[in-house]
Amino acid sequence: MGISERKERQKAELREQIVRVARDMVMREGFAALSMRKLADAVEYAPATLYLHFENRDAIARELCVRGFQDLLAALEPAAKVEEPLERLAKMAEAYVKFGLAQPEPYRLIFMEDPKLSTALFSDADGAGPRSFAVLVRVFEDLKAAGRIAEDAEPSKLAEVLWAGLHGIVSLRLTCTGFKGSPAEELAQLLVSTLVNGLPGLKPGKAAKKTR
Repeated sequence: MGISERKERQKAELREQIVRVARDMVMREGFAALSMRKLADAVEYAPATLYLHFENRDAIARELCVRGFQDLLAALEPAAKVEEPLERLAKMAEAYVKFGLAQPEPYRLIFMEDPKLSTALFSDADGAGPRSFAVLVRVFEDLKAAGRIAEDAEPSKLAEVLWAGLHGIVSLRLTCTGFKGSPAEELAQLLVSTLVNGLPGLKPGKAAKKTR
């Protein structure tokens, strides 16, 4: 290996070390604790060295968001391989909630910290964020293709409803820890069941009286 190749490898290794330490710091202390100086101390390099790899703290945050979405996509992919669409839907809901509760600080960072971060990531159609949403859309596309939902159903809107519901469950658990509600996993399955079957035992309402 030549000198230039060795330097490039060392540069890549240091970049990975910076990202790894930053992620560990966020996991332990939250995103607010992350700073270039504190990170430099943790990796035992001068702050100026970090700026050779990342423009600023926001650039590190963007990298952590990219990897957070990649982790979310990886968590959804096994469930996305389930052939039967409704079973797949339930498995993906379970996987999503499990990821959010097991990775609270990365979840907060990619969805709840700074809208500019997630907005920038969704501008790349091939990124992990849009691809994560696409696996949710595909369930409803498959149901539509099989004639199991209405022809005028819009898979992307149905996927948005599902995502909003799952995000609501996770964010409620992360931000309202004093609220003693039902287990998040049960809520995710109830959400899917309600989306598929409607409200349990719903009966027609009484017709409103006509007024003169």
